[in-house]
Amino acid sequence: MAKPTKEKLHNLQDSLPHGLLAETVSQAPVAISITDEKANILYVNQNFTEITGYAPEESIGCNESMLSDKRTPPSVYQDLWACIKAQVPWQGRLLNRHKSGQRYLAHVTIAPILNDKGETTHYIGMHQDVTEVYTLEQKVKNQMVLIESVVDLMPVATVLIDEADRVVLDNQMYKALTSDLGHNEPSRLFIKMLHDEFGEEWERLKTRGEGFRNREIRFDRGGRHGPRWFACSGSWFSRGDDHVDSFFHENRQTYFLLTLNDITQQKKREEEIRINALRAMMAEDEKTQSLREAIFGAIHHIESPLNLLTAAQTMLRRRGSESQNSSLLGILEQILEAGEQSVERLKACVPMADTTAKAPVNINQVLHETIILLTDRLLLRGVVVDWSPTPVLPSLMGLEYRLRSMFKNIMENAIEAMDQRGIDRRELRIATWSDEKLIHICIEDTGPGIPEELRTKVFEPFYSTKTGGKRSHSGIGLTMAQEVVNQHQGLIRFDASYTDGCRVHLQFPIRHLHSEAARPYVHG
Repeated sequence: MAKPTKEKLHNLQDSLPHGLLAETVSQAPVAISITDEKANILYVNQNFTEITGYAPEESIGCNESMLSDKRTPPSVYQDLWACIKAQVPWQGRLLNRHKSGQRYLAHVTIAPILNDKGETTHYIGMHQDVTEVYTLEQKVKNQMVLIESVVDLMPVATVLIDEADRVVLDNQMYKALTSDLGHNEPSRLFIKMLHDEFGEEWERLKTRGEGFRNREIRFDRGGRHGPRWFACSGSWFSRGDDHVDSFFHENRQTYFLLTLNDITQQKKREEEIRINALRAMMAEDEKTQSLREAIFGAIHHIESPLNLLTAAQTMLRRRGSESQNSSLLGILEQILEAGEQSVERLKACVPMADTTAKAPVNINQVLHETIILLTDRLLLRGVVVDWSPTPVLPSLMGLEYRLRSMFKNIMENAIEAMDQRGIDRRELRIATWSDEKLIHICIEDTGPGIPEELRTKVFEPFYSTKTGGKRSHSGIGLTMAQEVVNQHQGLIRFDASYTDGCRVHLQFPIRHLHSEAARPYVHG
């Protein structure tokens, strides 16, 4: 559309009915007054009377100050006059007084009217009664302050998050978690952990607008920081969007309210009880394991000569049916039969393996408890532990007691390896992390390490590199570790590139990817 010329604009204005502009001002839905340079009222419209209560004959000739209330600070009027004298329109809020004496809040706009020479001759004032709007604004504001105060004083960390994972509202307890956990935005960390825990149920709860209560989450920062426990509760809700686009068509925004109740002290007390129970259980397991090792060792020692006798029996049968050979063959068969019966009786004495069903296991917790169980031994040997778990670690579907026994065995091997002359730096470093499919555990020590040619042989039954010391070694510790790893469809290997001692790397499939179908894993 072409822009009209000045001449055309004048023609359009001249074509307006006579007196229309005057009627427009008179009937405008805002209070309008025209004053001289000293703010003496020369004209008021109908809405001015309705808002102020003053009829034209009561206000014309009077000064605008007749509307002022003494509660308006003088600085406001000073700013007002400074602006309009500089021929700049002023806009703001003034506390005015109605003819009845009742106060009201006015939103005021005052602009200078200039003559052809650019001089101020009059002022035009327009104002609206915004008392109700202000009252409503204050109620909303006070309600928001009240809500924030209540949330801030809550004894649990609380955070409100929008659909873009942005924090809308939080409290002091939540802010403290930033430094306590060493994470810039704890809400994202906890949402990820909870999402991993719930799996597909998370989206179903969100879609239905439901929630959950007291879901316990363990956070392992590692180092000198002990594990932290939180009882997490959350709920989803939606409300109308306050964006201008929603004025005619409502858009609803979904929010997530998360509360984090620190139950670390309660869990520490439970852990003390649990550790004491584990010590008793591990002591019993060690006795059972020693018995299993002793029986398997006896079976191994019996089977070795039996194999030789079987070979001799085969040779005698090949020589023919001489009477001497027949007699000797009969004796060998009796010995072999007796030996095989002894082996079967020994196998029947082997303690039965626990048939407990697999369940979700927190590897960080199992490793941390194992370190606590070995604390006395670590201190006695002067071993420094560097515990570096990843705080967010998915669960492993497995047998907790077998995994704990395996880690304990590997750590004990590391402690004994470092307990040798000439090894001054004794450090045990344990780290965990995960990727999309696997949970990784790395255990390093500063011992002499394992020669390359023995890194596979040490997994063989009854082979041991430990020949000295007060303890006798049956040589099936790493064999048992391999058995546990295979049972959990994992992998155990020694890192050939590590030259400062021994590094054992274990990996296991993440719980939701775990399949009961066996997979061919080998040690390395």
